[in-house]
Amino acid sequence: MSVDLEIVEPGLATTLQDLGRRGFQRYGISASGAMDPIALATANALVGNKAETAALEITLAGPTLSCAGADIRFALAGADFAVSIDGRPVSSHETHDLNAGQRLTIGTARDGARAVLAVAGGFQVTPMLGSVSTHSRSQLGGLDGGALRAGDRLPLAAPGLPARPHLMVSPAHRRRARGAIRVLLGPQDDAFSAEGIATFLSSDYTVTPLSDRMGCRLEGPRVQHAGAVGIVSDGTVFGSIQIPGNGQPIILLADRQTTGGYPKIATVISADLPRLAQLRPGERVRFEAIEEDLAVKLAREAREQIRRIDTSLIEIERAAVPTVEHLLACNLIDGMISAFD
Repeated sequence: MSVDLEIVEPGLATTLQDLGRRGFQRYGISASGAMDPIALATANALVGNKAETAALEITLAGPTLSCAGADIRFALAGADFAVSIDGRPVSSHETHDLNAGQRLTIGTARDGARAVLAVAGGFQVTPMLGSVSTHSRSQLGGLDGGALRAGDRLPLAAPGLPARPHLMVSPAHRRRARGAIRVLLGPQDDAFSAEGIATFLSSDYTVTPLSDRMGCRLEGPRVQHAGAVGIVSDGTVFGSIQIPGNGQPIILLADRQTTGGYPKIATVISADLPRLAQLRPGERVRFEAIEEDLAVKLAREAREQIRRIDTSLIEIERAAVPTVEHLLACNLIDGMISAFD
């Protein structure tokens, strides 16, 4: 008999994600996958999973979850969300045990936009094209190809509590990176005037509410094209920045289309891709162009950060929280001889 994690309330957009399905873009299939792979690796490291293990990606407002059949261990990493177990606040970026029948509520994001909830042992979900990542537009992956809904049940691969200590992420590794998003100009920066490129690199842009896992739509000063606003469609990558005819940048994200016919003025460097996952509607963005050598160096450092994620974890003591039943079973007035004692 399987033990499931039940979705009591689904939240705004909660999906199952791993590192995505690689090698199929040439067939028109988006890679999808976690928007913030560092958050995925961190949450999985906390509960003892491999970095690529599928977990729940939560956006802006989270779900309410319950597990009736077993106790489970979980961790939330990424954006700072309000978290509670049966109404008792608990911290993100550290492990907690959810006892059978308790309810875990992920509230709203206080800083950032997306977090990852990992469960020890992971989920038992059948991969599609090598991945369980949800791509809603093509209805691939997840449970039914879309965001989780109330009443959905995710089978647990290894229910029960692991025989390992509770862990937390050191405070120094929780800080959200700030400042300009770093980019490499191109591959079609020659499609823009010198004035257009200068505008792109010197202006503040605002994230609009139309942004989703497919693209981050920005609003701000118009980026001027040098000529035609279209190109022969070519391939896209996570971080491609398209400029359509209205001159407003669109950063392509994990669920992007595989090809596009708008010129791409720049590409976000690999090391800054996780930062895109944390951009909220209304937040301001500025871009900074850097050289390829520096981008390669930063990409290597980012990969090393994920490889050494365990070094950012600290063992913690986790005292048991007494239940009402436990307190009623205890003799709390032993030695009392007077009502005034």
